[in-house]
Amino acid sequence: MQVTETTASAVPTTGAGFRWSWLRLVEGVSAILVVLDIAVLFAGVVARYVFDRPLIWSDELAASLFLWLGMLGAVLALSRDEHMRLTAFIRQFSPELRRIVDAIAALMVVIFVLEILHPAYNYVVDQWMIITPGLDVPDSFRVCSILVGGVLMSLVAVQSLFKKCRLRDIAIAVAAIAVVTGVLLLASPLLVAMGNWNLPIFFVLIVGTLVIIGVPIAFAFGVTTLSYLVLTTDVPLFILVNQMDHGMSSLILLAIPLFIFLGLLIDVTGMAVALVNFLAALVGHFRGGLSYVLLGAMYLVSGISGAKAADMAAIAPVLLPEMKRRGYKEGETVALLASSSAMSETIPPSLILITIGSVTGVSIAALFIGGLLPAAVGAVALGICAYLRTRGEAHIQVERAKASFILKTLLVALPALILPLVIRFAVVEGIATATEVSTVGVVYTLIVGPIVYRTLDWRRLYPLLVDTAVLSGAILLIIGTATGMGWALTQSGFAQKLVAIMSDMPGGQVTFMVLSIILFAVLGSLLEGIPAVVLFGPLLFPVATAVGINDVHYAMVVILSMGLGLFAPPFGIGFYISCAIGRVQPEEAMGRVWPYLGALLLAVILVAAVPWISIGFLD
Repeated sequence: MQVTETTASAVPTTGAGFRWSWLRLVEGVSAILVVLDIAVLFAGVVARYVFDRPLIWSDELAASLFLWLGMLGAVLALSRDEHMRLTAFIRQFSPELRRIVDAIAALMVVIFVLEILHPAYNYVVDQWMIITPGLDVPDSFRVCSILVGGVLMSLVAVQSLFKKCRLRDIAIAVAAIAVVTGVLLLASPLLVAMGNWNLPIFFVLIVGTLVIIGVPIAFAFGVTTLSYLVLTTDVPLFILVNQMDHGMSSLILLAIPLFIFLGLLIDVTGMAVALVNFLAALVGHFRGGLSYVLLGAMYLVSGISGAKAADMAAIAPVLLPEMKRRGYKEGETVALLASSSAMSETIPPSLILITIGSVTGVSIAALFIGGLLPAAVGAVALGICAYLRTRGEAHIQVERAKASFILKTLLVALPALILPLVIRFAVVEGIATATEVSTVGVVYTLIVGPIVYRTLDWRRLYPLLVDTAVLSGAILLIIGTATGMGWALTQSGFAQKLVAIMSDMPGGQVTFMVLSIILFAVLGSLLEGIPAVVLFGPLLFPVATAVGINDVHYAMVVILSMGLGLFAPPFGIGFYISCAIGRVQPEEAMGRVWPYLGALLLAVILVAAVPWISIGFLD
């Protein structure tokens, strides 16, 4: 049996709704920046490994290009309304109330981007005296991207406000924000006198309110941090821009756009179809066999792309129509798709692994090695659950594929199966860093994909490059503003108190691990994985170390716990992304996803209880 692609790719097309010529220019520049970053990093690998003549300026240039890519991508994401935000609550509002709330959310975006313009300008001026060691140019050329991005986002934000909202709703929103601002200004002396007790007001009440009303998470973090600094401290606001730069400039994070692009490439080159066809030929004849094919495909594709949306977009259009034809209920298949995405969060080169390594200092190579077996435990748990749930289902059965056919599909899928091994080998053997290895994967896919599968339409590369910039910008802005918020929390002394409290809790490792599973499941649901890790990772990883928990082991538990929350209804946005990609209404899958998430929870508990699953192969 062979699965064929029956629906259009879930990768969005670029340019829809873009009427401004300057936005088209931003698109083009962003696409060029992605190509340049790939070229610079790959040239660095070749120069160092092949010619033994490292390019001392390559990392610095790549990091500079990356910051420009991230800020321009954030502009495009804002123009497309693709910044991450929570919509579960506002969907319940009446149409009239929702219009007002949407206006407030849009105004908060405008307020943030306008507020950072002057601090960003001051930061650019301050950095002029700093000369970069590799390129020997003022650092202002790099950080000017934050100012330029802020100016362009302000243009998009103002235009979007008046395009989407009625003047009456904008007036009400302005009045509501003015009242709240006035109350906070009058209460400023009291807030200062409260000491650290004012932190829940800002970082729980205000952040929570902004997220609930649909303000994009990055802007909710930014507005709250600015408000805290203005109302309770004398810290100059350019410090926030400095911290945003610090959070967004880590070279490790450059792996994010490159792995996103790689994930999109495996779809358009036909690699995903080849993998699914091989797995279907191998186990598709078993009862519920396509459930195992879905699990296996997600495990393998996650090892190539690293991005959950890209994983699901590569697999769902290929496999889900065939599952429907065989009698699988659509809600059941999407439920399994969502839970398998949660399971595969720890499979390298997952973006969350890269983010954790960046913000906590844990070795990314160790995280890449440690993530394979925990995901396998989750896959087994989901496989058992799928078997139990499909026993009574009437599915169309197909004959066992002949050995010759299985061998044929294996040979066709072999180049795709080799790619994860190439990526892992390049990192473990020191050929490329965790950042550079993504370029190895991109070059491999661009060479092997068209030669072997011959399905790549080169005209689709430009939209993929722009989509890469958009998603990268949305992620990077969250990391930047969350870094600023984390800095504010650290400077307040809260971090030290949290470490002391959690270190002294009775029960030691067991209590701390249980609380961590609960905490990160909730955070994964409300904030998604990357914002939660950036905000709380630097605070809690030192506590884990203090109570004797290995960093890699703790990272696996944290990531799997966040995956549970991210794909758990009613708040987990990953669940709704799964439904959108699977083209199923959320209510059809909501009741069916819980048994799978329950099985995954048991797997998380097993991984937490047995450290060897995460660290047994590190040596």
